[in-house]
Amino acid sequence: MEGDEWVHASMPYVKPREEGRRDAWTEEAAARGRKGGQRIIHAREVEPRSEIAALLGVAEGAPVIERRRMIYLDESPIELTNTYYPADIARGTRLAETAKIPGGAVTLLANLGHVGQWVREEVSARLPDPTEREALALGPYDPVLQLVRVTVNVQEEPFQVDVSVFPAETQRLRYEMRID
Repeated sequence: MEGDEWVHASMPYVKPREEGRRDAWTEEAAARGRKGGQRIIHAREVEPRSEIAALLGVAEGAPVIERRRMIYLDESPIELTNTYYPADIARGTRLAETAKIPGGAVTLLANLGHVGQWVREEVSARLPDPTEREALALGPYDPVLQLVRVTVNVQEEPFQVDVSVFPAETQRLRYEMRID
C-alpha cells in the first residue's frame, strides 16, 4: 500500500486455496500488516438483471444465487461485492448461506468440481449509486471503480460472476500475465 492506495492483483482470488488456508483477502491484508474481513450481507436466490444472466449464460428469468459481501480493511468498508452463481451449482451449498466459507468460495467451487480455466475482467469508473455511496461512506461526487469478473470452466461455461465496487481514489488494479 502506498499512502492510502491499495494495489490489487486478481490472481489470488481466482485460484483455489490449499487445505487449511484462509481466504485470499484475509491473507493478503495480513501479509501487509493489516486486518482484512468481510460480512455477508445476504445470500439468496434472485432473478438476475439481464446482463448478469447473459454473463452467466443462463436464460433470462432463470434463478441464480446472489451473495452480497461488504469487504473491510481494518474495520473500514472498502469494497462492496455481489457474486452470482447458477442456481443449479450453488443451491443447497454454502454459497447459498451467509456464513463465511473456509478457504473462500473459489475453493468450495473447486471441491464441487467447478474450476476456473480462464477469467475475463472488465473495469469501469462511474459515480456510485445511493446504496454504494452510503455503504462505502462516499460523497456524492466520489467516483468508484467497478470490476466485473466472469470465471469460466474448461467446458467454456461461466459459473461465477463478481461485480465489485471500490472507492476509486484508494485503488489501483495490477494485471500481470504470463505469456508462454
